[in-house]
Amino acid sequence: MCCAIEFIETPLFTRQIQQLATDDELRALQKELIGNPDAGDIIQNTGGLRKIRMATGSQGKSGSARVIYFLATAEIIYLVLAYPKSTKDSLTDAEKAQLKKTSKTTEK
Repeated sequence: MCCAIEFIETPLFTRQIQQLATDDELRALQKELIGNPDAGDIIQNTGGLRKIRMATGSQGKSGSARVIYFLATAEIIYLVLAYPKSTKDSLTDAEKAQLKKTSKTTEK
């Protein structure tokens, strides 16, 4: 890859990820996204936000955490939300609408 990717964390993401993952686990996710920025599934009705699985602790990716992110440009990824799969499986329509507003403000 020729270009560096900048990760920008929302304040909410920073608070959430500190409760969920170690610095090493977050770095592993960032490395995965550097290698494949389109890795996460696009979440419908959010303006292009993506959801990716993240392994934390001794759990594998499927039962661990989810990270919502936005690929603003080829060089900038916004890390928006992080939550444990055990407490939330999918976003509500209201959450999707709010995230869509967030993604539009990051495009400018």
